[in-house]
Amino acid sequence: MKVYQKLLADFDELFLGYASLGIIASSCIGSVAAMLILMQGHTFINMFQLFLVVTVCMGFNATVLAQLSHKFVFNSLIVSILTSLLFIIINLI
Repeated sequence: MKVYQKLLADFDELFLGYASLGIIASSCIGSVAAMLILMQGHTFINMFQLFLVVTVCMGFNATVLAQLSHKFVFNSLIVSILTSLLFIIINLI
């Protein structure tokens, strides 16, 4: 929890820079996850995985554009990156 608080304080201090980097990182990692999902085929399960990745990544972008609280934006960045990484790992196995 100490690491989270430190990262949140740093994110809050330099919000505009980190939000911009977060959009780039979330979009790039999400696109890698989408590519790996689509390489597995076009079944319903794959399309549902793709839906989840796209929704979470777009949700983070929306939180930045809506100028929500810095903590909410930071938490949505973490969720977005972890979701994309989870689907990357799932589709690499």
